[in-house]
Amino acid sequence: MTTTTADLPVVVIGAGPAGLAAAAHLVERGIEPLVLEAGPAAASAVREWSHVRLFSTWGELTDPAAEKLLAPTGWTKPDPATYPSGGDWAELYLQPLSDALGDRVRVGATVTGVSRTGRDRIVDADRETQPFVVHFTTADGEERVFARAVIDASGTWTTPSPAGAGGLAALGENAAADRISYRVPDLKDPAVRARYAGKRTAVIGSGASAFTALATLADVTKDEPGTHAVWILRRGLSGSTFGGGEADQLPARGALGLAAKAAVDQGHADAVTGFRTEAIERDGEGRLVLAGEDGRRLDPVDEIIVLTGLRPDLSFLSEIRLGLDERLQAPTQLAPLIDPNQHSCGTVYPHGHRELSHPEPGIYLVGMKSYGRAPTFLAMTGYEQVRSVTAAIAGDIESADRVELTLPETGVCGGAGLFDDPAAGQADGGGCCAPAAAPALVQIGVGAPAAVVAEEAPAGGCCGS
Repeated sequence: MTTTTADLPVVVIGAGPAGLAAAAHLVERGIEPLVLEAGPAAASAVREWSHVRLFSTWGELTDPAAEKLLAPTGWTKPDPATYPSGGDWAELYLQPLSDALGDRVRVGATVTGVSRTGRDRIVDADRETQPFVVHFTTADGEERVFARAVIDASGTWTTPSPAGAGGLAALGENAAADRISYRVPDLKDPAVRARYAGKRTAVIGSGASAFTALATLADVTKDEPGTHAVWILRRGLSGSTFGGGEADQLPARGALGLAAKAAVDQGHADAVTGFRTEAIERDGEGRLVLAGEDGRRLDPVDEIIVLTGLRPDLSFLSEIRLGLDERLQAPTQLAPLIDPNQHSCGTVYPHGHRELSHPEPGIYLVGMKSYGRAPTFLAMTGYEQVRSVTAAIAGDIESADRVELTLPETGVCGGAGLFDDPAAGQADGGGCCAPAAAPALVQIGVGAPAAVVAEEAPAGGCCGS
């Protein structure tokens, strides 16, 4: 019997929320998926921020096709009105979903390359008739698998952006790696808490992850005198700096921004505005000194937390003909809908397989990776993406084109490009953002329901770094 391309599986890269949902949709359509996950378990990236609570409820964090696949296993959906932590999301939904998919999910499988069989990116002849070939490594060595289509849901978690304002590591940043973290610290962990307690810590970034770090560091000051944060922003301060506040239709996300404002207003953090990091140096006592492009040098700090966003790893797609926006590294048709230089209040326009397509037919970047360097990705966006993409792969174009999704208002105006201008935030110039409400009304501690981040991977707020 001759094997045709249609008989081959669809390879899904990444067993995170979007990847597992894609596999569930493929199974529902009678198409065999093979999910390749680099980590030791499903949802490995989510597990790395298991201590952080999401700003979406359970009702917005599960996929309909996944729920159908889980139903026969006796799985019960958690209370849709509650807010899970990353650990809850992984253990109560993502791991059971991976278990339901069974052998279709392979963990410890790191994808190293994707191509058309026998065709590098230069060759046109019979290109579209050749199946994809996916190379990956496991503990046992190198392997390859052929595929009818490829869905890359590998996310951006493994490639955080640096402290350097130009997109490259600041001078001295790599040398100071022992004092720099690119993740929101788990301050409930005694060893991690000891690293920051009683210390002066610089937090670089202006999104949800930075808000979370500021709020949790402020909480430590109650028990550990001397704990202090220096919040470093490339923009100026304004009402919109702290997100949508009460104007945000995701209440927990708005509350998080207010908690960050409270940290500043109550003296737990100092805000340094219009500062673009150029170098990180050590003083005579080994503490870190941040130097800015404008010649400013800040007082020494003991630790630095860099939360300036994430970026996609495109290295293993070098033989694939991708159509990517030159700024965001997102699919060309999607980029204008999410560009933080232009995207303002309101929702992301519903999108599916057409906006996610590339010059190379049959390959799709979905989930966090589809946004490239743009921030604020919601799980429900990823679920609708994979529903549309899998319908297109199945040949059901009518369903694939029927993209219906209503996202919550962000309550945030402007974008990273605008706000990188330090003068841009010096005045609240009207627009659609409500000024942040009085932070005294918000009580947020390390374990409170509103200590939250962007879905799939903490990636910063609506406006980027």
